[in-house]
Amino acid sequence: MEKITIGKLAEMSGVGVETVRFYQRKDLLREPKTSTGIRTYSDEDSQRILFIKRAQDLGFTLSEVKELLELNTKPRITCGTVKIKTLEKLKEIEEKINDLERMKASLEKLANACHANQDDIKQYKVQECFSIGLDCC
Repeated sequence: MEKITIGKLAEMSGVGVETVRFYQRKDLLREPKTSTGIRTYSDEDSQRILFIKRAQDLGFTLSEVKELLELNTKPRITCGTVKIKTLEKLKEIEEKINDLERMKASLEKLANACHANQDDIKQYKVQECFSIGLDCC
């Protein structure tokens, strides 16, 4: 197995060295092994960073990411706890999907209205699509 330095890990993961250190401080990433005074990482650490970044891209907070990562690693977490947490997360994801579908529909209407005159465009209030519960379509 190749020994990966923090610089190489950051490069492989598409983040900066300070981001790697930040994730370590937030207990999202393990402290590296040291051999001959050089801290080394693994491919697994790179995959973990990629997961963290993708989860953030999808709208998860770092606290939520940490909870997700801990579902498989904390020895005292029971199957019941995992089920409750995953069902809660699934509900949140469904709500986000619904919001995104509503926003998409509104933006499609706005794009189609661009073929019409300026008065037709003014009737669409895109900012309302970002407010929960408003029917902007």
